[in-house]
Amino acid sequence: MNLSEYSPEHFKWRCQDGVAQITLCRPAKKNPLTFDSYAELRDCFRALAHTDEIGAVIIAGEGGNFCSGGDVNEIIGPLTQMDMKGLLKFTRMTGDLVKAMRHCPQPVIAAVDGVCAGAGAILAMASDFRLGTPQCRTAFLFNRVGLAGCDMGACAILPRIIGQGRASDLLFTGRAMSAEEGERWGFFNAICAPENLLEETHKLAARIANGPRFANGFTKNQLNLEWDMGLDAAIEAEAQAQALCMQTRDFERAYHAFLKRENPVFEGD
Repeated sequence: MNLSEYSPEHFKWRCQDGVAQITLCRPAKKNPLTFDSYAELRDCFRALAHTDEIGAVIIAGEGGNFCSGGDVNEIIGPLTQMDMKGLLKFTRMTGDLVKAMRHCPQPVIAAVDGVCAGAGAILAMASDFRLGTPQCRTAFLFNRVGLAGCDMGACAILPRIIGQGRASDLLFTGRAMSAEEGERWGFFNAICAPENLLEETHKLAARIANGPRFANGFTKNQLNLEWDMGLDAAIEAEAQAQALCMQTRDFERAYHAFLKRENPVFEGD
């Protein structure tokens, strides 16, 4: 997939100066997901693992909302008619989207405004950074529709972000987390005025994209892998990762820039 010429069917795509932006674009229904948009998002994030052109990814929604989750008519209704084989195929496919987001080397930044519910809350959770607005309401509402809170990795990832007790609160009740709670609990990295949300998100994305991309990919990889490691194994894995980064030209560039009292210009190699 040539991401510089990529033209997705179910969301908007923009790529400029090493930053890609995915925009969910069904604002009349608060940007819900469908079977097809799940799959296309999964394939897009998988393709990002094979490009050096992009250093950071933004995911946002149109019309003052992030994402209302699975479309009630296009997903929820059909799911009630499926057999177990079909249901498991669907739930594995949605989980594959989260895997693709976590395994692409580029840090992913969610720009969250308004409604952020169900699978939309999962998209925000699976991102590496989350910027919100005072208006955003984040709800892992699976419990409220008769489902378990353990959806798309929520029971693994959410407690690592906000803690076990707070995750239990959200997953057992399905209630909406306010922006103030989300920032206080560490779910949101920052809260911005709605009119400044995309600008601030792009500033953060540009800073990351202009950093050492090879090294940033290792940081994300180790943040994933070290969930399951003991301390000794983690320290050894980081020693190997850092030794590889020390062989890059970006490491040399940073050294020579330091000697000249200049800011390093990283080129990703």
